[in-house]
Amino acid sequence: MNAINLKSALTSGLIAGIIINISAISMVPAVGNEMNDVLANRGIPPLSNLSMVFFSFVSITVGIFLVFLYSLLKPHITSKIKTAVISALIVWFIAYFLSNVSLIAYGFMPVKLVVIGTVWGLGELLLAGFVGSRLYKEVK
Repeated sequence: MNAINLKSALTSGLIAGIIINISAISMVPAVGNEMNDVLANRGIPPLSNLSMVFFSFVSITVGIFLVFLYSLLKPHITSKIKTAVISALIVWFIAYFLSNVSLIAYGFMPVKLVVIGTVWGLGELLLAGFVGSRLYKEVK
């Protein structure tokens, strides 16, 4: 089994995380004030600057995990693209799909917002996975 290039996984993952972060920020205009309205209806204030910093940290962490997972799967799957897609789908299912569906199950978020966020998240993870897979360099 090939060794993982930790430096490349971290740097590529950081860039993938930045892509995820930019994508998440760009989703705000797509949902408008609906998120703030939902939070206000539940007596919760809009997201603070500190919460935005936290979600930026989460995005970076997800990007690093995505590329690390890619580096683990790459020796077992010959195609870079297929490996990137599988890695993105695994992360999406665990980090986005399950948690977002639980927001519906708890009755906390409306289905429309959850569907937008979940589908958007799949797109951002696929993009970040493709970029991360292109940037990741295996140990020679």
